[in-house]
Amino acid sequence: MTERRRGAAFPLPLAKVHGAAGRGRDALQPQRLLREASRDARARAAPSGVGLDSAQVRQRMVQRLHAQGIRHEALLRALGSVPRHLFIDSALAAQAYEDTSLPIGHGQTISRPSVVARMLSLLLAGSAARARGGLGKVLEVGTGCGYQCALLAQLADSVVSIERVRDLFDKARAQLAPLRVDRVRLVHGDGMRGHAPNAPYHSIIAAAVGDEPAPAWLEQLAIGGRLIAPVRSGTQQVLAVIDRELHGYRRLDLEPVHFVPLKSGVD
Repeated sequence: MTERRRGAAFPLPLAKVHGAAGRGRDALQPQRLLREASRDARARAAPSGVGLDSAQVRQRMVQRLHAQGIRHEALLRALGSVPRHLFIDSALAAQAYEDTSLPIGHGQTISRPSVVARMLSLLLAGSAARARGGLGKVLEVGTGCGYQCALLAQLADSVVSIERVRDLFDKARAQLAPLRVDRVRLVHGDGMRGHAPNAPYHSIIAAAVGDEPAPAWLEQLAIGGRLIAPVRSGTQQVLAVIDRELHGYRRLDLEPVHFVPLKSGVD
Protein backbone atom coordinates (compact mmCIF):
# COMPACT_ATOMS: atom_id res chain seq x y z
CA MET A 1 0.00 0.00 0.00
CA THR A 2 1.13 3.55 -0.62
CA GLU A 3 1.97 5.33 2.60
CA ARG A 4 0.01 8.55 3.10
CA ARG A 5 1.36 11.23 5.35
CA ARG A 6 -0.71 13.84 7.10
CA GLY A 7 -0.25 17.22 5.43
CA ALA A 8 1.41 19.97 7.38
CA ALA A 9 -0.70 23.05 8.04
CA PHE A 10 0.73 26.54 7.92
CA PRO A 11 -1.14 29.66 9.07
CA LEU A 12 -0.86 32.34 6.43
CA PRO A 13 1.21 35.21 7.83
CA LEU A 14 -0.03 38.75 7.73
CA ALA A 15 2.13 40.80 5.39
CA LYS A 16 2.93 44.46 5.89
CA VAL A 17 1.95 46.59 2.96
CA HIS A 18 4.81 48.69 1.63
CA GLY A 19 3.83 51.71 -0.37
CA ALA A 20 6.17 52.91 -3.09
CA ALA A 21 9.20 50.97 -1.89
CA GLY A 22 11.68 50.22 -4.63
CA ARG A 23 10.33 52.90 -6.96
CA GLY A 24 12.72 55.68 -6.04
CA ARG A 25 13.68 58.18 -8.68
CA ASP A 26 17.14 58.32 -10.16
CA ALA A 27 19.36 61.20 -9.03
CA LEU A 28 19.53 63.98 -11.59
CA GLN A 29 22.71 64.13 -13.55
CA PRO A 30 24.36 67.59 -13.81
CA GLN A 31 24.68 67.46 -17.60
CA ARG A 32 20.98 66.82 -18.20
CA LEU A 33 18.31 69.46 -18.48
CA LEU A 34 15.85 69.43 -15.60
CA ARG A 35 12.85 69.12 -17.91
CA GLU A 36 14.39 66.09 -19.62
CA ALA A 37 14.99 64.39 -16.30
CA SER A 38 11.43 65.16 -15.23
CA ARG A 39 10.08 63.76 -18.51
CA ASP A 40 12.09 60.57 -18.08
CA ALA A 41 10.90 60.15 -14.52
CA ARG A 42 7.29 60.40 -15.67
CA ALA A 43 7.94 57.81 -18.36
CA ARG A 44 9.36 55.40 -15.77
CA ALA A 45 6.45 55.81 -13.37
CA ALA A 46 4.00 52.91 -13.30
CA PRO A 47 0.77 53.88 -15.10
CA SER A 48 -2.35 54.17 -12.97
CA GLY A 49 -5.76 53.03 -14.17
CA VAL A 50 -4.63 51.92 -17.61
CA GLY A 51 -3.32 48.73 -19.10
CA LEU A 52 -4.44 45.14 -19.24
CA ASP A 53 -4.06 44.64 -15.48
CA SER A 54 -5.95 47.74 -14.40
CA ALA A 55 -9.04 47.99 -12.20
CA GLN A 56 -11.06 49.17 -15.20
CA VAL A 57 -10.25 46.01 -17.14
CA ARG A 58 -11.15 43.93 -14.11
CA GLN A 59 -14.49 45.72 -13.83
CA ARG A 60 -15.23 44.93 -17.47
CA MET A 61 -14.70 41.26 -16.62
CA VAL A 62 -17.20 41.65 -13.77
CA GLN A 63 -19.69 43.30 -16.11
CA ARG A 64 -19.42 40.38 -18.54
CA LEU A 65 -20.01 37.90 -15.71
CA HIS A 66 -23.02 39.91 -14.55
CA ALA A 67 -24.42 39.81 -18.08
CA GLN A 68 -23.93 36.02 -18.06
CA GLY A 69 -26.14 35.68 -15.00
CA ILE A 70 -23.88 36.14 -11.95
CA ARG A 71 -25.99 38.26 -9.62
CA HIS A 72 -24.65 37.77 -6.09
CA GLU A 73 -23.41 41.22 -5.07
CA ALA A 74 -20.72 40.08 -2.62
CA LEU A 75 -19.31 37.71 -5.23
CA LEU A 76 -19.22 40.44 -7.87
CA ARG A 77 -17.44 42.74 -5.42
CA ALA A 78 -14.86 40.06 -4.70
CA LEU A 79 -14.30 39.42 -8.40
CA GLY A 80 -13.84 43.15 -8.91
CA SER A 81 -11.35 43.56 -6.10
CA VAL A 82 -9.05 40.52 -6.36
CA PRO A 83 -6.28 41.19 -8.92
CA ARG A 84 -6.26 38.01 -11.03
CA HIS A 85 -3.18 39.13 -12.96
CA LEU A 86 -1.07 38.81 -9.79
CA PHE A 87 -1.74 35.06 -9.68
CA ILE A 88 -0.44 34.21 -13.16
CA ASP A 89 2.87 34.50 -14.97
CA SER A 90 3.61 38.07 -16.02
CA ALA A 91 4.00 36.89 -19.62
CA LEU A 92 0.27 36.00 -19.58
CA ALA A 93 -0.92 39.24 -17.96
CA ALA A 94 -2.56 40.38 -21.20
CA GLN A 95 -4.99 37.47 -20.87
CA ALA A 96 -5.62 37.81 -17.14
CA TYR A 97 -9.19 39.11 -17.46
CA GLU A 98 -10.25 37.17 -20.52
CA ASP A 99 -12.59 34.24 -19.97
CA THR A 100 -9.90 31.63 -20.40
CA SER A 101 -7.99 29.13 -18.28
CA LEU A 102 -4.24 29.67 -18.09
CA PRO A 103 -1.32 27.40 -17.15
CA ILE A 104 0.25 27.82 -13.72
CA GLY A 105 2.80 25.00 -13.93
CA HIS A 106 2.92 21.32 -12.94
CA GLY A 107 0.16 20.49 -15.41
CA GLN A 108 -2.31 22.71 -13.51
CA THR A 109 -4.36 25.70 -14.63
CA ILE A 110 -6.17 28.68 -13.21
CA SER A 111 -9.84 28.18 -14.10
CA ARG A 112 -11.80 30.49 -16.36
CA PRO A 113 -13.39 33.39 -14.46
CA SER A 114 -16.84 32.29 -15.62
CA VAL A 115 -16.32 28.79 -14.17
CA VAL A 116 -14.99 30.15 -10.87
CA ALA A 117 -17.91 32.58 -10.63
CA ARG A 118 -20.43 29.85 -11.47
CA MET A 119 -19.11 27.46 -8.83
CA LEU A 120 -18.95 30.14 -6.14
CA SER A 121 -22.46 31.35 -6.96
CA LEU A 122 -23.73 27.78 -6.56
CA LEU A 123 -21.99 27.52 -3.19
CA LEU A 124 -23.58 30.79 -2.09
CA ALA A 125 -27.00 29.43 -3.03
CA GLY A 126 -26.70 26.54 -0.55
CA SER A 127 -28.99 26.52 2.47
CA ALA A 128 -26.18 26.99 5.01
CA ALA A 129 -24.70 29.90 3.05
CA ARG A 130 -28.10 31.59 2.70
CA ALA A 131 -28.79 31.19 6.40
CA ARG A 132 -25.37 32.55 7.39
CA GLY A 133 -25.19 35.30 4.79
CA GLY A 134 -21.94 33.85 3.48
CA LEU A 135 -20.02 30.63 2.95
CA GLY A 136 -19.18 30.03 6.62
CA LYS A 137 -16.30 27.59 7.12
CA VAL A 138 -14.90 26.55 3.73
CA LEU A 139 -12.70 23.68 2.57
CA GLU A 140 -11.01 24.24 -0.79
CA VAL A 141 -9.37 21.22 -2.44
CA GLY A 142 -6.68 22.36 -4.87
CA THR A 143 -5.25 25.76 -3.94
CA GLY A 144 -3.43 26.05 -7.26
CA CYS A 145 -2.16 29.60 -7.68
CA GLY A 146 -4.39 30.92 -4.88
CA TYR A 147 -6.79 33.08 -6.92
CA GLN A 148 -10.01 31.27 -5.97
CA CYS A 149 -8.77 31.09 -2.38
CA ALA A 150 -8.48 34.90 -2.34
CA LEU A 151 -12.08 35.16 -3.53
CA LEU A 152 -13.27 32.67 -0.92
CA ALA A 153 -11.57 34.72 1.80
CA GLN A 154 -13.92 37.62 1.02
CA LEU A 155 -17.01 35.42 1.12
CA ALA A 156 -16.36 33.12 4.10
CA ASP A 157 -15.75 33.19 7.83
CA SER A 158 -12.65 31.02 7.36
CA VAL A 159 -10.98 29.00 4.60
CA VAL A 160 -8.85 25.88 4.74
CA SER A 161 -7.21 25.34 1.35
CA ILE A 162 -5.25 22.18 0.52
CA GLU A 163 -2.60 21.83 -2.20
CA ARG A 164 -0.68 18.60 -2.85
CA VAL A 165 2.08 20.10 -5.04
CA ARG A 166 4.68 21.75 -2.82
CA ASP A 167 5.84 24.27 -5.42
CA LEU A 168 2.28 25.48 -6.04
CA PHE A 169 1.65 25.61 -2.29
CA ASP A 170 4.71 27.82 -1.80
CA LYS A 171 3.76 30.10 -4.71
CA ALA A 172 0.16 30.47 -3.53
CA ARG A 173 1.35 31.31 -0.03
CA ALA A 174 3.66 34.00 -1.38
CA GLN A 175 1.00 35.45 -3.70
CA LEU A 176 -1.71 35.54 -1.06
CA ALA A 177 0.42 37.09 1.69
CA PRO A 178 0.43 40.70 0.35
CA LEU A 179 -3.38 40.62 0.15
CA ARG A 180 -3.59 40.13 3.94
CA VAL A 181 -6.14 37.30 3.67
CA ASP A 182 -5.97 36.42 7.37
CA ARG A 183 -9.04 34.19 7.19
CA VAL A 184 -7.10 31.58 5.22
CA ARG A 185 -5.14 28.54 6.41
CA LEU A 186 -3.07 26.84 3.72
CA VAL A 187 -2.31 23.14 4.01
CA HIS A 188 0.28 21.16 2.06
CA GLY A 189 -1.32 17.73 1.96
CA ASP A 190 -3.54 15.17 0.27
CA GLY A 191 -6.75 16.93 -0.72
CA MET A 192 -8.66 13.67 -1.06
CA ARG A 193 -8.40 13.31 2.73
CA GLY A 194 -9.89 16.74 3.34
CA HIS A 195 -8.81 18.35 6.60
CA ALA A 196 -10.57 16.75 9.55
CA PRO A 197 -9.14 19.02 12.32
CA ASN A 198 -11.27 21.95 11.11
CA ALA A 199 -14.36 19.96 10.08
CA PRO A 200 -17.28 20.19 9.68
CA TYR A 201 -17.41 22.67 6.80
CA HIS A 202 -20.42 24.62 5.60
CA SER A 203 -19.00 24.78 2.06
CA ILE A 204 -16.57 22.51 0.18
CA ILE A 205 -15.24 23.22 -3.31
CA ALA A 206 -12.88 21.06 -5.39
CA ALA A 207 -10.83 22.17 -8.40
CA ALA A 208 -9.98 18.72 -9.82
CA VAL A 209 -12.14 15.94 -11.27
CA GLY A 210 -12.55 12.45 -9.88
CA ASP A 211 -14.95 9.57 -10.50
CA GLU A 212 -16.88 10.56 -7.39
CA PRO A 213 -16.42 13.12 -4.61
CA ALA A 214 -13.95 11.79 -2.05
CA PRO A 215 -15.68 10.08 0.92
CA ALA A 216 -13.72 12.30 3.33
CA TRP A 217 -15.34 15.39 1.83
CA LEU A 218 -18.82 14.01 2.40
CA GLU A 219 -17.95 13.08 5.98
CA GLN A 220 -16.55 16.55 6.68
CA LEU A 221 -19.53 18.41 5.20
CA ALA A 222 -21.82 19.93 7.82
CA ILE A 223 -25.53 19.17 7.86
CA GLY A 224 -27.08 21.85 5.67
CA GLY A 225 -23.75 22.34 3.91
CA ARG A 226 -23.03 22.21 0.18
CA LEU A 227 -20.24 20.59 -1.80
CA ILE A 228 -19.31 21.58 -5.39
CA ALA A 229 -16.99 19.31 -7.38
CA PRO A 230 -16.45 18.21 -10.98
CA VAL A 231 -17.05 14.48 -11.49
CA ARG A 232 -16.71 12.10 -14.42
CA SER A 233 -19.94 11.06 -16.08
CA GLY A 234 -19.37 8.61 -18.90
CA THR A 235 -16.98 10.23 -21.38
CA GLN A 236 -17.40 13.76 -20.04
CA GLN A 237 -17.15 15.74 -16.83
CA VAL A 238 -20.05 17.46 -15.12
CA LEU A 239 -20.40 19.82 -12.20
CA ALA A 240 -21.94 18.03 -9.21
CA VAL A 241 -23.75 19.87 -6.40
CA ILE A 242 -24.20 17.84 -3.22
CA ASP A 243 -26.22 19.01 -0.22
CA ARG A 244 -25.99 17.23 3.11
CA GLU A 245 -29.40 16.86 4.68
CA LEU A 246 -30.40 15.57 8.09
CA HIS A 247 -30.84 12.00 6.85
CA GLY A 248 -28.44 11.80 3.92
CA TYR A 249 -27.20 13.56 0.80
CA ARG A 250 -28.92 15.05 -2.23
CA ARG A 251 -26.98 15.36 -5.50
CA LEU A 252 -27.64 17.31 -8.68
CA ASP A 253 -25.42 17.01 -11.78
CA LEU A 254 -25.25 20.18 -13.87
CA GLU A 255 -23.40 21.41 -16.96
CA PRO A 256 -20.31 19.88 -18.58
CA VAL A 257 -16.94 21.20 -17.38
CA HIS A 258 -13.27 20.42 -17.91
CA PHE A 259 -10.86 20.10 -14.98
CA VAL A 260 -7.47 18.50 -14.35
CA PRO A 261 -7.56 15.02 -12.73
CA LEU A 262 -7.84 14.64 -8.99
CA LYS A 263 -4.78 12.88 -7.54
CA SER A 264 -4.05 11.38 -4.14
CA GLY A 265 -0.91 11.70 -2.10
CA VAL A 266 1.52 14.59 -1.78
CA ASP A 267 4.02 15.73 -4.40
